[in-house]
Amino acid sequence: MAHLSNTATHRANRLLAALESKDFAYLEPHLEFVNLHRKQVLYEAGEPIRYTYFPHDVVVSLVNVLEDGRSVEVAVFGREGVFGLISALFTRESFGRYIVQIPGTASQIEIEWVREVVNASPRMRLLLYRFTEALLAQTFQIVTCNAVHNVEARCCRWLLSTHDRVEQDTLPLTHEFLAEMLGTQRPSVSIVLRTLQNAGLIRQRRGGIVITDRAGLEEVACECYGKIRRSYERLLPHTCPPVDEDVGSIVSGIRQINGSDT
Repeated sequence: MAHLSNTATHRANRLLAALESKDFAYLEPHLEFVNLHRKQVLYEAGEPIRYTYFPHDVVVSLVNVLEDGRSVEVAVFGREGVFGLISALFTRESFGRYIVQIPGTASQIEIEWVREVVNASPRMRLLLYRFTEALLAQTFQIVTCNAVHNVEARCCRWLLSTHDRVEQDTLPLTHEFLAEMLGTQRPSVSIVLRTLQNAGLIRQRRGGIVITDRAGLEEVACECYGKIRRSYERLLPHTCPPVDEDVGSIVSGIRQINGSDT
């Protein structure tokens, strides 16, 4: 895996895009461009974490696997964040299974380099503290959602949050994988997707789901989608920009958070 000299490629991740130039300069020489494949397992529960990942267009789920083999998603990561960092800073062991749900690319870095920058940079610490709070809010809401909301509402929440991260209407997902992420049976997911398609909200095709009416999906989704999104908008407003927002305005947003115009 070769090092990249193209700063813009790494800054496709919004946390990296938000870093001050001097902080990013510490990390950049150690960042590696990696391709991650669908269903690729990056870590299993209890495994030592060597690398932190900053997603570009890949979407990765953290799932809890039970003794009987069933699993359910408890957190999801995309270009708005980073994964493998919180565990690495403390126990250095994975909380659960990190599995790729949407294939794509990411910036990979050995955790020791991230630890050095976190220790040396107050701005980076603040950024990561805010991300950690947003992540905990997301996890709290997902756990609640899985416990009290029906499969249709949860499925819509999941499709919307994934749509936000990939910023394209076609999601390369199968019924089987979606059922695994939602912690339910494949037939239940198939019924829900057929209902959503009949309502004109999505279109199914081989190996994928096309979002055709996002506003309609938001109406059917439970409150959890909105709560999770608002948490990120409040804590990290640069992680949820309009599609046409550029890196300059993203950096401006994080500077406002830090109370600096420099």
